[in-house]
Amino acid sequence: MNFLTIPLQAAQQAAPTAGAGGMWIMILLLFGVMYFFMIRPQRKQQKELEAFRSSLKKGDKVVTTGGIYGTVDEITDRTVLIKVDGDVKLRVDKNSIVKDYTSAQ
Repeated sequence: MNFLTIPLQAAQQAAPTAGAGGMWIMILLLFGVMYFFMIRPQRKQQKELEAFRSSLKKGDKVVTTGGIYGTVDEITDRTVLIKVDGDVKLRVDKNSIVKDYTSAQ
């Protein structure tokens, strides 16, 4: 036997009885932290984006996920017709609209 393995063997024998409850507490604590720092803010952001998309109206200045800036010309259930420049109009999916840039200018 080596002097370094004796403390390891003693720790392995004591670990199943003493550390099982603490391990479950640490796992639950880890999931709690993940929920409050990752999942909850993401859900809040998703709800805000859904509210923004449902409140779109004609004349709003918007940006798509592809970086196309335009003005809303027509809205249907699933699509939005965006006036890009002059007579150029694009029909895009409503889910591709990500933000309103009216206040930025």
